[in-house]
Amino acid sequence: MRGPHFGAATTHRYAQSVKHEIPHDLEMAQAQLVARKAVESYAERFAKFGLKPKWLSDSKVELDFEVKGKKLDGSLTVYEDKLVFDMDVPLLFRIFTGKATEILDSEAREWIARAKAGELDAAE
Repeated sequence: MRGPHFGAATTHRYAQSVKHEIPHDLEMAQAQLVARKAVESYAERFAKFGLKPKWLSDSKVELDFEVKGKKLDGSLTVYEDKLVFDMDVPLLFRIFTGKATEILDSEAREWIARAKAGELDAAE
């Protein structure tokens, strides 16, 4: 299993590294704002799982939460052309990976669309 956060190497044989990329064509500052808005939305939506975002920089956030007594760690990193979610998923939760990825993808794309439509303000 990876260390306390997603960036560490996977060594546990029952964990599967899941990486999901969402392309964007935003300026870096806009993409960072999109990431912040998406993470705020995830924290609200998944409050029952105790989602705790920890921003390491303007471009990277660690996401810690708990499901059925299991602590899960993930990260979201903003690149110039994509957002990348990265997570180690224990065997027990692999069946939920598709749905979780779909939710993360949908939410991020919604914020990207809002940014493109000029609906986001950096002062928010």
